[in-house]
Amino acid sequence: MISQFLFAGLPYLAVALLVIGSIYRFRNDPYSYTALSSQFLEDRKLLLGSLPWHVGIFIVLFGHGIAFLLPTIWGSLTSSRLFLITVEVIGLAGALLALIGLGMLIARRLTSAKLQKVTTNLDLTLLVLLGFQVLTGIGIALQLRWGAAWATGTTTPYLWSLLTLRPELGYVTELPGLVQVHIVGAWVIAAVLPFTRLVHVFSLPFSYIFRPHQRVIWTRPRPAPVNIAASPDSRRTFMKGALGISSAGALLSVGFMEKAVRFFRGPDTTADEDAEILEKRLRRLRVTTEERELELERMKREFIEVARVGELDASTGKYFIDYEMRPALAFLGSDGFPILISAKCTHLGCTVSSKVDSQGRLLCPCHVSYFDVRTGQPNAGAPAKEPLPRLGWVLFDASGELICTQGPDGKRQGEPSAEALAHAQVFISKSHEGASS
Repeated sequence: MISQFLFAGLPYLAVALLVIGSIYRFRNDPYSYTALSSQFLEDRKLLLGSLPWHVGIFIVLFGHGIAFLLPTIWGSLTSSRLFLITVEVIGLAGALLALIGLGMLIARRLTSAKLQKVTTNLDLTLLVLLGFQVLTGIGIALQLRWGAAWATGTTTPYLWSLLTLRPELGYVTELPGLVQVHIVGAWVIAAVLPFTRLVHVFSLPFSYIFRPHQRVIWTRPRPAPVNIAASPDSRRTFMKGALGISSAGALLSVGFMEKAVRFFRGPDTTADEDAEILEKRLRRLRVTTEERELELERMKREFIEVARVGELDASTGKYFIDYEMRPALAFLGSDGFPILISAKCTHLGCTVSSKVDSQGRLLCPCHVSYFDVRTGQPNAGAPAKEPLPRLGWVLFDASGELICTQGPDGKRQGEPSAEALAHAQVFISKSHEGASS
């Protein structure tokens, strides 16, 4: 319920406050719809803080915007390790630059008596929120590396689902807590923004373009102006320059329009290429159909077969799909009974390896977390902080009689003989669904 509010209700509430609050403020108090510049009160610290803040936050927001607007292109670019490292370094540098600038601006507000008189509580609150948002972003960059790559499969589709009014919370509810706090912080800032001086980001000086010309009269003697218009050579030079600029602009426009038309029209393909594209779409459709059939099967059946106990191994697990359509692994425990454990990493959802190392651990190759195969606990210092959930199981003999069961908590009922245990079939039960530990 809390997740639904934070990741579905809060975003729409924040956007509504942002739009309605901004319009209401502009219509009822248009003269406050500015940055309320305090440069005339103090400008030295303002320059030292404003410049790094604006440069840094522009770099960060530009990266976020490209990943959101062009996820496919961005995903292809970040597949290159060199590009990914470069983007991560530039983004982290921009965030640090923004943090330094914002720290100077906050210190300026708190140390100047003149500025404190024109600063509201909401202005200070927003500065603190912005600082906290930048800090969480830096924390994500340092602790949950390569966010530029995994964001296109998590936060980007989540934002697009909000935009299409079909929120898909599954993209973010299983992300690490730091990422969730960062997302919620962005919505809180959007909700508070219309009631602070930051609302000036929506103020564009279009009126300056169309206002009447102003005549400036100097009260002190000035050198006589040179009458450029009287010189035919000057006029000819101006016309040549204008013609050259116009021609260059026309050529650039033609080239841009040609590229734009090709982009939206798509590439020209042959019949064989069209057939290959259609075949790929059919394969994807078949995969989707198989996944839905498997999901339907799990909804209808009380028990899902995993393997025979005699087929299980202590060092190499057997993959299977649980009732939640998540990957899981089955091993043979040292006591001869099965060990069933989720194979979905609790960090970012990658599938862990089925091989047990010499220390009895499973590796998640995405960000190098090790999980104890018996308890599911991650190793100290791993990106993953939560253990892999253990799954319950039931055993049936050859005649279909239930001979043993064990819940996710490890409590076992029934003690079959060694021979019966070796030939028993392992199943997962719908009664254990949602009770993994």
